[in-house]
Amino acid sequence: MGAAVVAAVVLAGGCGGGAGKEKAVKVSPQVAAGAHDYVQFACAQCHGMRGRGGVSPFVPALTQVSKVLTAARLRQIIDHGLGESENPTKPYMPVWGEVISKRQVSDLIAYMHAGFPAVPGASPPPVRTDQGQAVEGSALYIKDGCINCHGPNGLGGVPNPQSPDKTVPPLSGADFFKEFNTDKKIEDVIQSGSVIGRAPIVSMPHWGGILSNQQLKALVAYLKTLKRG
Repeated sequence: MGAAVVAAVVLAGGCGGGAGKEKAVKVSPQVAAGAHDYVQFACAQCHGMRGRGGVSPFVPALTQVSKVLTAARLRQIIDHGLGESENPTKPYMPVWGEVISKRQVSDLIAYMHAGFPAVPGASPPPVRTDQGQAVEGSALYIKDGCINCHGPNGLGGVPNPQSPDKTVPPLSGADFFKEFNTDKKIEDVIQSGSVIGRAPIVSMPHWGGILSNQQLKALVAYLKTLKRG
């Protein structure tokens, strides 16, 4: 599978010695790329770092799931989502098909089937909570993957061909702030997402069961700093 890169795997404390020991293992470039994609597309925010779950009782860990699902089935779930939920406290798998490339999906599947090895650098960006809500929100906007669909600075423009307006809507500009003219309205749409999304229409996951109230308010504070006209 080409040249290998080195990933560090942290061994559990009970496995042959003290906690925190690391053993170098080799992973292919494809698996390494999948680890970075897993972070970039915010899979970790719902399924946990390295697929270990523990974020929401309604979102499964992937460490066991990935052992039994074929590559074809995993690709179908990533591209087309899984289920729709009208309850914003119960996250559901959104439709990613128009956002993630076939190559990136293949890399993600390779990473899952490799058992989610630790790959240096494949970790979410830090989120500062001591520099004001807007700064915290700007980091969450990247960490939670908002930027993948709504673009940098909330400018939008990501294709969504089967949706009414053909693109993922921006989170800035006059139209957005006219429709979402209170903090409560912005918080509500983040919590509830878009449950209308059905493949191949890209859908926004609802974050009601994932984000804390503080994180919701931080995201709103950041969005309110964006271009309004």
